[in-house]
Amino acid sequence: MKSRLLRLAMTLGALLFVVPAAVAQTELPSGVTDAMVAEGGTIFKGAGICFTCHGQDAKGVPGLGADLTDSEWTHSDGSYEKILATIMAGVTSPTGAVMPPKGGPPLTDDQVKAVAAYVWSLSNKPSK
Repeated sequence: MKSRLLRLAMTLGALLFVVPAAVAQTELPSGVTDAMVAEGGTIFKGAGICFTCHGQDAKGVPGLGADLTDSEWTHSDGSYEKILATIMAGVTSPTGAVMPPKGGPPLTDDQVKAVAAYVWSLSNKPSK
C-alpha cells in the first residue's frame, strides 16, 4: 500500500512540472495561421510603422505606445478579435498619443489582420 501511495505521489509531483508548460501553450485563434503571424511581424517592424510607438521589440516607447509583450492590456482584453478591432478603429492612449485607424499607413484589412495576429502572439505562446 505504501509503495502504491509513493508511486502516486511521485507521478503527481512529476505532473506539476509538465502541466504548467502545457498550460503556457495556446492554440492560434480561429482563422490565424503561422504565416499570418510571420507576415504581421514583418509589417509591424516595417511598412506598418508600429515600431515607431511600440518599439522594434514591441516593449513600448514611454509616452507613445504600450508594451505589447506582457499580459496587461489598456484598450482590450488581449484577445485576437479585440486587438484587431483596436487596430482597425485606432485609439488614444492615456497619455494622449493617438494611433489612427490601421496605425496610419494605408494597410489592407488582411495586413491589419496579420499585424493583430503578430501582436496577439507576443503575449501568448502559440502551440505548434
